[in-house]
Amino acid sequence: MGDPGVNLLYRWPTAAKFGSRVPKEKFYSHGTVSTAVREKFIAEVLRITWAYKLAESTINLAGSEAVPEIQVFEIDAKSNDVSDQVLTAIDKAIPFPLIFEVNRGQGDTKSIRMVASHKQLGTGAPKLSAYYSTSWQPAHTARQPLPAAITLPTLYTAILDPLTPVATRPGEDMSDVVARLETVRKLEREISALERKLRTEPQLNRKIELRRALKTKQSELAVLVEK
Repeated sequence: MGDPGVNLLYRWPTAAKFGSRVPKEKFYSHGTVSTAVREKFIAEVLRITWAYKLAESTINLAGSEAVPEIQVFEIDAKSNDVSDQVLTAIDKAIPFPLIFEVNRGQGDTKSIRMVASHKQLGTGAPKLSAYYSTSWQPAHTARQPLPAAITLPTLYTAILDPLTPVATRPGEDMSDVVARLETVRKLEREISALERKLRTEPQLNRKIELRRALKTKQSELAVLVEK
């Protein structure tokens, strides 16, 4: 997940409305989907709707090989949420960057979270980062206009930017952001391991070494996630 403190839903352009229901069987009957993931589809997913198609033909922004179009998928959850394994299976089956809106509840209790992975298209299977999400928000939350952008790749980066723990820097493309996100996750794992060792280390001199190492890693992380 990303920064769970973010409250944000976008107002998708009317011209980009697609509104086509996609049978979930299309995804979990795919040969590469494991039995466990298929069971998650059945248990967690009520409905999948291909809601919006952001493309040159719909919003007049030029695409690229990396971001030819951006698709927005709405997923209605059967109960509390939809797991990342389900999102991954859908992401891998669709050859475009995807933004998900997951819906749960009904009527006044209905809430939505927006979630996405930084997706890199290439010659093989698409490369996905971890999934980053907003917090759950009431369905009636006021939606924000899309970020200003002159191409689909810049729009894609700007849509995802508030969700991720790192800010996109001037001149960076998606692969740079993904590489930095991977470094962040690696540092977070190393910091957790050092914190565990520090709690159980009985020797004072070793504790001092561990604290020093921990402080260094925390400083490296702070530089990477500075917005």
